[in-house]
Amino acid sequence: MSRRSLVTCALPYANGQLHLGHLLGYVQGDIWVRAQRMAGNTAYFVCADDAHGTPIMLAAEKAGVAPEAFIRDIQRSHERDFADFGVAFDHYHSTHSPENQQLASLIYTRLRDGGHIARRSIQQLYDPVKGMFLPDRYVKGTCPHCKSPDQYGDNCEVCGKAYAPTDLIEPRSVMSGATPELRDSEHYFFKLGDFRDLLFQWVGGAPVGLENGRLRMTATVAAKLMEWIDGGLRDWDISRDAPYFGFPIPDAPGKYFYVWLDAPIGYLASFRALCDSEHGRSLGLKPASFGEFLGAGSVTELHHFLGKDIINFHGLFWPAMLHGAGYRAPTALHVNGYLTVNGAKMSKSRGTFIQARTYLDAGLEPEYLRYYFASMLGPAPTDVDLDLLAFEERVNSHLVGKWVNIASRTAGFVHKFFDGRTASNFSDAEQELWNKHLKVNLGYVAHRSPYAGSSTGYYEDGDFAKVCNGFVLMADMVNAYIAEKAPWQMAKDESKRAELHQVCTFALSAFRLLAGWLKPILPATVTRAEAFLDAPIEDFDDAARPLLDHRINAFTPLLGRIDRKQVAAMVAASTESLQPPAPGSEPRARPMNSPPASASANAGRTGPGSPLPDPGSSTPIPESRVAGPGPFISIDDFAKLDLRIASVLACEFVDGSDKLLRFELDAGELGKRQIFSGIRAAYAEPEKLIGRKVVFIANLAPRKMRFGVSEGMILSAGSSGNDLFLLDADSGAQPGMPVR
Repeated sequence: MSRRSLVTCALPYANGQLHLGHLLGYVQGDIWVRAQRMAGNTAYFVCADDAHGTPIMLAAEKAGVAPEAFIRDIQRSHERDFADFGVAFDHYHSTHSPENQQLASLIYTRLRDGGHIARRSIQQLYDPVKGMFLPDRYVKGTCPHCKSPDQYGDNCEVCGKAYAPTDLIEPRSVMSGATPELRDSEHYFFKLGDFRDLLFQWVGGAPVGLENGRLRMTATVAAKLMEWIDGGLRDWDISRDAPYFGFPIPDAPGKYFYVWLDAPIGYLASFRALCDSEHGRSLGLKPASFGEFLGAGSVTELHHFLGKDIINFHGLFWPAMLHGAGYRAPTALHVNGYLTVNGAKMSKSRGTFIQARTYLDAGLEPEYLRYYFASMLGPAPTDVDLDLLAFEERVNSHLVGKWVNIASRTAGFVHKFFDGRTASNFSDAEQELWNKHLKVNLGYVAHRSPYAGSSTGYYEDGDFAKVCNGFVLMADMVNAYIAEKAPWQMAKDESKRAELHQVCTFALSAFRLLAGWLKPILPATVTRAEAFLDAPIEDFDDAARPLLDHRINAFTPLLGRIDRKQVAAMVAASTESLQPPAPGSEPRARPMNSPPASASANAGRTGPGSPLPDPGSSTPIPESRVAGPGPFISIDDFAKLDLRIASVLACEFVDGSDKLLRFELDAGELGKRQIFSGIRAAYAEPEKLIGRKVVFIANLAPRKMRFGVSEGMILSAGSSGNDLFLLDADSGAQPGMPVR
């Protein structure tokens, strides 16, 4: 039965350009929506700019323009970048819109009338020079826990502890440098605790996190939300004092909705605007569709794609707000991790804080990035590392060397000998290969799943990495078949023309089938492939139909290889164009799907209920290269490492971390060692590692983590996420032996 879904992505904050870290979540959502449509389902895809808050008000003031003009220019740049990267929203809106103000006021008044809003006086830091109350990140001082200086007012970027701005030692205003004063102000609070039972059932009830047989969220996300539920749900401050760029609270002069109150409502506002538009009508929507999709008890689905730093807003506050206002709760949260570049957080000094426009200006194909992201994305919110060398190698190998190569090796023969028309049938062996492997595996990706309770495939489950792995395996199989048959040799023998015709037909049919496999990931490239084949791919089932007795067009290259000079130019442009902020300038606010400053180059926009630091973020990450072998080290530097063999005595998941495994090692003469390693995404069954021999750094200083002390580092090959492989040793190597 066909499903109907409303799909959203977290809203980018309207105070800056999109960078590659932002694109991760939007590409993920776009691929999922396209796959839904290819599976025969209906999906509407909406988003908006998150346009309110103090940072935007001050940035506009600094630029000498009205906030409305400031956010309008930013929105245009966001829409342009999304379009160029193939992120095709059905409607893109702004939270500063009449629809959003009407819905925010409606939801608030329903919550108020239901008894879920409280009012009380609080003390806040006030800048006497600027004449305004200060948001958390507009206060700096010394951390009350580790005593690190120059820390923001919500959490310490050194020790990771969260606190109130009033806890800072020697606080100062980022705006003026003045010492803030404590002043009383009446604030409005959403009583989140009123919805504890609802949230407990929604997050972890029986069956756990399931709706219509599908997971609402991964176990990792559910566990983190349950920590907050079990720890006690505090009232959430939803008001801010003037001056503030936002919507006024209906019954509270001088008070405004906190940006995080109206930001997620922007999803609904964007959809309402779509339902009311001419474009919406062309898609089969009408004004009444808003209630059909979002009313309580609706059988349609509501899917949110977001970063792991904002799961508290979407997994706690948002479903409670919706329920309290008479709307449906979300169907599912699809959560992605952070983006690192070359194994470390994005860096201006290394040229890895890369804006979307800088990538495009370097002449790089946007769908290269879509494919690389897809090849790294699974259902768990694991961080994705953009290793620029692996990026180049993966695209050149998978897309050009494997997939495009199938068509380029065979299409010419069809035109040269058969007037551009494919054969009317496969050989028996080819038909068996098609039915047994290619068609079956496409069905596995698109329709079937190994996950219990699910009737759909890897695309549905968000396991795009498995989609790409399967694509590569099938492309290798087809290329191996072509190599075995050697059509370039057959072409020399007229007696083998019929067989040559069938081999090329099989290859081009497989090329089209793999194009259907990739279409949600590479929509523009596959459109060019469809034009070459003169055979549009309507859905996954259509892609599995052989291309028999069909005329094709002349083949022209669909994709070129990545030139390393383009990557180097992108890095150089990023290094030159992005300068550090001037001393005393206001902090940048964080978009809804961007990591906190402790995990990314962006400073964060946080508030009450800010997310906890990533449990695995204390694992040190070495510097990595951009391209080439440098920087070089001397043999003396290498000799400082004490590399040893060890045998795995125990290996297990770490509660509270979505990236770590805990190893207990037998290190021979060095005794037993405990090491926490960030390779959980690569080894779903850690118990199978018991008995393995590994290589580890024995003289790395012990590191105290929240889970215990890590006494070394285990070495692995690969980039990150599920693309990691432990190093092994010959059977003669014994625990404790040095590696030379």
